[in-house]
Amino acid sequence: MDATAPQQPIKRIVIVGGGTSGWMTAAAFAKVLHGRFEIRLVESEDIGTIGVGEATIPMIRVFNQILELDENEFVRETQATFKLGIEFVNWGSQGNRYIHGFGKFGQELWTTDFHQYWLKMWLAGKVPDLEHYSINRMACRAGKFMRADPEMPKSPLSEIVHAFHFDASLFARYLRKYSEARGVVRTEGKIASVLQREADGFVEALQMADGTRVEGDFFIDCSGMRGLLIEQALHSGFEDWSHWLPANSAWAVPCDHGGEFTPYTRATAHASGWQWRIPLQHRIGNGHVYCDKFISDDEARSVLMNKLDGAPQADPRLIKFTTGKRRKQWNRNVVAVGLASGFLEPLESTSIHLVQAAIDKILTFFPDRGFSQRDIDEFNAQMDFEYTRIRDFIILHYKLGTRDDSPFWRYCRDMEVPQSLLDRMSLYRRHGRIFREGLELFTPVGWLQVMHGQGLRPEGYHPLVDVFDEKEVLDFLGNIEEVIGKCVEVMPSHADYIARHCAAPKMQVNQ
Repeated sequence: MDATAPQQPIKRIVIVGGGTSGWMTAAAFAKVLHGRFEIRLVESEDIGTIGVGEATIPMIRVFNQILELDENEFVRETQATFKLGIEFVNWGSQGNRYIHGFGKFGQELWTTDFHQYWLKMWLAGKVPDLEHYSINRMACRAGKFMRADPEMPKSPLSEIVHAFHFDASLFARYLRKYSEARGVVRTEGKIASVLQREADGFVEALQMADGTRVEGDFFIDCSGMRGLLIEQALHSGFEDWSHWLPANSAWAVPCDHGGEFTPYTRATAHASGWQWRIPLQHRIGNGHVYCDKFISDDEARSVLMNKLDGAPQADPRLIKFTTGKRRKQWNRNVVAVGLASGFLEPLESTSIHLVQAAIDKILTFFPDRGFSQRDIDEFNAQMDFEYTRIRDFIILHYKLGTRDDSPFWRYCRDMEVPQSLLDRMSLYRRHGRIFREGLELFTPVGWLQVMHGQGLRPEGYHPLVDVFDEKEVLDFLGNIEEVIGKCVEVMPSHADYIARHCAAPKMQVNQ
């Protein structure tokens, strides 16, 4: 190809499927592409969405900032609450609980990582547990919340890192309004068939059930697990990870408020899986993720319904899934986003992040009509990296279990895991070392909290910690603990903060 030849731009983008992934994609494209392309979203009111992704991680705030959303308005419109981390109950062993909090721990002394100083003294029994050095985690324990205060740059109050819990259906509705105001056209109806070019198999149009033909140059498949374009039409293949992540089912149900109004998600391990608890302003989202080889669907439903904070607001919905990802998330002129691209259980609230990551990479590798295969291959490689590193992090929670009270946990404890995960665990066991690989999602602080929280213990600490004498280190740690404690004392409660800044209007239960 002549390098000086003009590129042939695509003109028509078709998004197949609504829900969170479809409307996030539409909103991002509408904002970033400045109305230079025709963007059409095709969805049917008769086809429901799974909507398990109600808990997020802090990266969602970057997405909202790109869209220039007002955060208080966003919280009100989606019945959202704030999230500082995830509490894990009965993971590792019965009765154990810890929080994986967002943000940093302590402060750096520059010689080595903060946790190494803490580790030396903790192994010697001279300091309290890790969470005392995280403002996010201590605020979780106290039920407190406030946004980071940039006016206090030397205070832990400037280091608070938050995400959200929100109603996924309301989020999709909110983004639909945003997208349509910026030119996105929505087409209602069911797709009868996918039309492909004979020459190369590229998708050229959707044939709707009412006879309408929707043509496009570039198709984004947000059709959920069925993968209408990426799998049913293009047969891109699926990489099954259920031998490492055996859970394959979930019951989901909303319930009335009761108990704590927590600024964190809770994941409680049960005999054959785990239960999520996501507090919103108008309800609590609940679900029981489990493996149906170890417990029947009816038994799993009973476990969930007997452990709700309040009265159920609907009948529970059963979701069946296979953990894994598409072998090609971009194939020809189709890119899969959201559940169409793969499924990782919502243990670490990564599903919406994976939507966001895919959108970001689509924009990075945005095609012309030539659809460069080299660009497509690099996109797929980067999304594979994103998925596999998150996969390993989720497997870690299961592998570190020492529970011996059920066949499910014995399976998880004894199963073989990816070598990449074994290498991380081995490195940590010797001197507590943790390294981030490239731009993987989870930082060393995240890995540390899960490994320590579930009982993986290093034999020693980084030798350079001994550059400082013991008294210096103890004074350093004690000062951080004291300052964080005082900061948490002045923070408002989670409920009070929402009431003051972003309380949502009351909703009917069936909304």
